[in-house]
Amino acid sequence: MNLFLALLILMLISSVWTVMSRSVLKAAIGLSVTSAILTILIFLMGSPLAAVFELSVCTGLITVIFVSTISLAKPLTHKEIVEMAASRIKRYWYLPVIVAVSGFLLSLTRLKADFVTAPSVPADVRDVMWNMRQLDLFGQILVIIVGAIGVVVLFTERQGDE
Repeated sequence: MNLFLALLILMLISSVWTVMSRSVLKAAIGLSVTSAILTILIFLMGSPLAAVFELSVCTGLITVIFVSTISLAKPLTHKEIVEMAASRIKRYWYLPVIVAVSGFLLSLTRLKADFVTAPSVPADVRDVMWNMRQLDLFGQILVIIVGAIGVVVLFTERQGDE
């Protein structure tokens, strides 16, 4: 239990460092460290196949893609970075409100999740996804929505720069 707690604290520290770092390269490296710690946690929880995928895809491939993209990008000046941050705050002030409302609605739904024990009899995939792993499904949907919003923000900023 102490090992899990220590790894979770390390993952929290590395993820906060990733989000707060001003350098995009340091953020990509921080994301890789966070993913590596998550890989260890997944392995310790008894899912080695998922840990291998996390290690190879998220820690390895995604980091390589990020670092290569960063090396091809033109660096911004300090003034441009400050102006972009100010315009982001003005354009996306409502996002924390959406997150708070989503968290509140999630707490009201009382989703069932079976994280520790596997079903004793083989279940149908539909039964597992819709009745036993609702919280996982909600998380996957949330990740897809956040990714789509990130792509929209990225392309909106790129079009405005030209």
